[in-house]
Amino acid sequence: MASLPPRRPPASHPPVRRGGLARLVVVLLAAAALGAGLLAAPVHAAPSADEIEAQIDKQWEQLEPTIEGYNKVRAQLKANRIKSAELEKKMAPLELASALAMNQIGALASRYYMSGPSQELGALLTTTKPGTLGEQLVILDRLAGQQRKQLAGVLAIRDRYHAQKQKLDALIAAQVRQQNELAAKKKQIDAEIKRLTASLPKTTVKVTGCPTISGVVSSAVQTAIRVACQQVGDPYVWGANGPDAFDCSGLTQYAYKAAGISLTHFTGAQWSEGRPVSRADARPGDLIFFYSDLHHMGLYLGNDLMVHAPRAGKPVNVLSINYMPVAGFRRVT
Repeated sequence: MASLPPRRPPASHPPVRRGGLARLVVVLLAAAALGAGLLAAPVHAAPSADEIEAQIDKQWEQLEPTIEGYNKVRAQLKANRIKSAELEKKMAPLELASALAMNQIGALASRYYMSGPSQELGALLTTTKPGTLGEQLVILDRLAGQQRKQLAGVLAIRDRYHAQKQKLDALIAAQVRQQNELAAKKKQIDAEIKRLTASLPKTTVKVTGCPTISGVVSSAVQTAIRVACQQVGDPYVWGANGPDAFDCSGLTQYAYKAAGISLTHFTGAQWSEGRPVSRADARPGDLIFFYSDLHHMGLYLGNDLMVHAPRAGKPVNVLSINYMPVAGFRRVT
C-alpha cells in the first residue's frame, strides 16, 4: 500500500487580540459622534439690523445727557460772552474819566513839587481884602476835597465793573475748558456710533411727513409745526440746529425761531422757557420732554404723536410719545 504524502501544517494566522479591536471600535464611534456633534452645533448668526438698532438706542440713552450738557455749556458761554462785551463798553468811558482825573491830580502834585506852595500863599498874603486868605484856603481845600471825592467815585465804579468782568472772564475760561472736555467726549461718542452704525445694512427709507393737525392752534404754532414737519427725513447731527441737520433741542429751536419765538439750544433751558402743561391739557405745538434729566425732547402733534430728531443714524421723524418715559409738557406761546 502506497504511503500518503505527509500533511502540510496549516498556515499560521496571528492571534486575534479582542481587547485592541474593542478599543478601535470605541475610538471610531467617538470620532463619529464628535463629527456629528460639530455638524449639529448651532452657528451664531450676525446680529440683525433690528438688534443693532436696539444696541444703539440703549447706548444713546446714556450718551444723550452728555450731548445736552454740551448744548447747555455752549448756550451759557454765548450768553456770558455777550455780557462781557457789554461790560467792556460800559467800562470804556469809566476808564477815560479815571485817566483824566488821574492826570488832573498828577498835574497838581507836579506843580506843587516843582514850585512849592509859597507862590500861592504869597499871592494870597498880598491881598488887601480882610478875610480873603481864610476864604481862599477854605476854597482850595474844598476844591482838593472835591477832586478826591470825584476820583474816588470814578475809581469805585470802574473797579466794580472790573471785578464783574474778572468774574465773567473766569467763568468763560472755565466754560471753555468744559467745552473742550465735552468736545473730546464728542469724538468718543461719534467713534462709537460710527462703529455701530457701520454694521447697519445700507438701505433707503422713505419717511412720511407729519399727520394732519386738528384743533385750534395759533398762527405761531402752525408755523412751528409746519417748519418742524418740513425737516422730516433730515439727518440727526448732535449740536446742530438747522437748516439741514438737527439734534432734538436744535429742531424745536429752529421750528419756533421761524414762528418768531426765541428758544435756547438746550433741553433744560427750553423746559424753563415754557410754562407747564398737564398731559391731559397738552395740545399740538407744545414741547414734550423725556426722562427725569430732560435729555430728550420733541414737538407734540397731538394723538400721542410727536416730531423729533431721535439720534445719530435716525433722521427726523414722527413717533409715538409712548416710546420713552414722558417727563412733562411745556407751552411757549
